[in-house]
Order: sequence, then structure tokens, then C-alpha cells
Amino acid sequence: MSLAYAAGDPAAARLVAERVRESLRSEQADPLRDPDRATQLAWSEVRRYNDYALARGLEPIDDEPGCVREVLASVTGYGPLQAYLDDPTVEELYLNAPDRIYVARGGVSERIPLALTDVAVRDLVERMLQSTGRRVDLSQPFVDASLPDGSRLHVVIPDITRRHWSVNVRKFLPAHRTLERLVAGGSLGADAAHLLRTAMRQGRSILVSGATHAGKTTLLGALIAACATEQRIITVEETFELAVDAPDLVAMQGRQPSLEGTGEVTLRRLVKEALRMRPDRLVVGEVRDAEALDLVLALNTGVPAAATIHANSAREALAKLAALPLLAGRNIDAGFIVPAVAAGIDLVVHCVRDPDGRRRVGEIVETTSRVVEGTIEARTVYGDGG
Repeated sequence: MSLAYAAGDPAAARLVAERVRESLRSEQADPLRDPDRATQLAWSEVRRYNDYALARGLEPIDDEPGCVREVLASVTGYGPLQAYLDDPTVEELYLNAPDRIYVARGGVSERIPLALTDVAVRDLVERMLQSTGRRVDLSQPFVDASLPDGSRLHVVIPDITRRHWSVNVRKFLPAHRTLERLVAGGSLGADAAHLLRTAMRQGRSILVSGATHAGKTTLLGALIAACATEQRIITVEETFELAVDAPDLVAMQGRQPSLEGTGEVTLRRLVKEALRMRPDRLVVGEVRDAEALDLVLALNTGVPAAATIHANSAREALAKLAALPLLAGRNIDAGFIVPAVAAGIDLVVHCVRDPDGRRRVGEIVETTSRVVEGTIEARTVYGDGG
């Protein structure tokens, strides 16, 4: 490709990026696996452009580092979205339409001054999915996937959506992945943190409840980090979100069916497989369907667990966990499930998000293992629940 483009051309970065891509292709180099080489080529091509411009009296690229960042975002990252994904204050990014793009900071959303095209959005999604082994098309109009940095990608396409692709990227910020940091950030009281840390180390089972975006996954990750180092932890999720590490930890995620409709791995299957892996603690990223039955059965075989569930209060979370197993089949008896949940769950931690976006633990309840008139009995041990 010729370097003879006009002075001051706003497409300079795009053309430099194309030259970097050509060089990477010729070297058979993968920019995601060899980012240093991509950076070297970006600097080389930017300087080459400036040498050409200066030799002919044309206007050079004044901000070379900025141009290099833009080129690398185009070649190895996610284009104009990369700056927001790199921003540590951004918790979530979502596209309602190519020209209606929002980010969430501190639990509060704001529209950003960025407009793409439908083609650019599709290209970005394809790039995001490239390393995940997942797909989105007319036969599979929804997709959940984990990006290399641990963020969760969710995409819905027409005709499920009215016109445009809907894209959501939820980041899981490392700043709040321990109970100590949650205390420092005002999301959790020190006495509650001590209670939860002790419970995790003693092998008690904890259910984390709350509404969407209330901080359930963040708290679950902090609970895992509080486990004793000698504990063997098996985590199961539909899509990797927890982004936690421990000396003895195995993380598993489900799999979508193939184009032929085969090969699907459900959360229920993962729970059953996890129990064959000698867990000291089973962690279910989110309980929302019939996998609740397998979790309850695991709890009643002596395997401590931790999980999240959508609910409006801690006590509602207990009732929901007792109801979800009924989805597994008609032969499931509530007379067995309710006492099993009462005996298996020790604590329920309910997360809330205040109107100003602040996320915090609103209440913690402890079960008594008793069922009174069909309701699991629990007492409040922390917070404002009653």
C-alpha cells in the first residue's frame, strides 16, 4: 500500500493500522499472542509515515504515542471501545445501537460521545468472539462469552432485537476482589467481613442474593478469596465471570450446542461433574434453573457450597432456592426440597444497590435448619433486614 496519502488526512491511523496488519500477516504473527511485535510494528509504521511526510513538506502525525495507541486498539484490541475497556473506572459498557453507547461508572450509567456503524459493531463482536469458540447468528441469536481479560460479553441480534445488535460488556474490576477491599470501599462492615471469612474457612454454605448489578458476583469472588489455601475449590458457571484464583482451584464453564445441535454442556452437567472432582467447596456462579436441584443434593451430601441467586431479599432467596428444583421434573417433592435447603444453606448475604449507584451488603441472615409452616426459618445477624 502506498504511503502517498494527503497531509493531515484523518484516516492516517487507519492506513497505518492496515500496514501493521499486512506486516503481521506476512510474518504470520498473531497480535494477541505477540503484542510486543505488534507494538514494534506500530511505532515503526508511524515513524515511517512521519519520515515520508517531513521529506515532502507534509503535515506529520504530531501525537505519535496517541497514534500508536489508536493503531494497536484497531489491530489487537476492540477499536474505539478499547479506551473504555481499559478505563479502570468503567464497570460496564453497552451498545443499544451503534450511535447509542453507554458506560457505567460507580453504578451510574452515562452516554458517551461515540458513534459507530452497524458493520463496525458486527466486526467488533466477531473479533471479541474469535478466541472464545462461541458464535452468534440467526440460529443462535444470543451469546454469552468471556473475553481474555475476564470480562463477560453478552450479545443479542435481530430479529430478537428490533433493529440493531445489542452488546453488553461487563467488567469485573480487580479492586474489589477481597473482603478487605470491600470493607475499605464501604460495601461491607468489618464485623460482617469477619463473619463471612470465618464461615468460609469453617466450611459453611453461603448463598449470595440481590438484584441485577447489585454486586453479587464481586462478593462471591471475595468469598472464594477468603477460603483457606488448602481447600480444593471447583467453580461452575455458564460463562466465566468470577476471575478468581486459588492454589487448588478448577474453573469450568458450560458450552453452547454446535450447529448440529449437539455437544451442549449445561450447568446441571457441570455440577454433577464437579462432585466427581473431590471438591472441598463447590461454587455455582448463578443458580437460576433446574441446576438448583443438583446444588441442593450436593449440599445434603456434605459438600459446602457458595452461589449467587437473583432475589429481592435474603429470605426470598431461600424461598426461591427451594422452588427452583421443582423445575427439574414432576417427581420432585417440595416436602423434601424445603427441609433440604433449610439444612444445607447456613447464611444468605443480600446485596443492594442504592439509588446513587453504591453497592453494599444490606443484610445477612442465618438459617436455623427449621421449617415453620412451610417457610425456612432464619434470623438476621447483620444489616437492616427484618
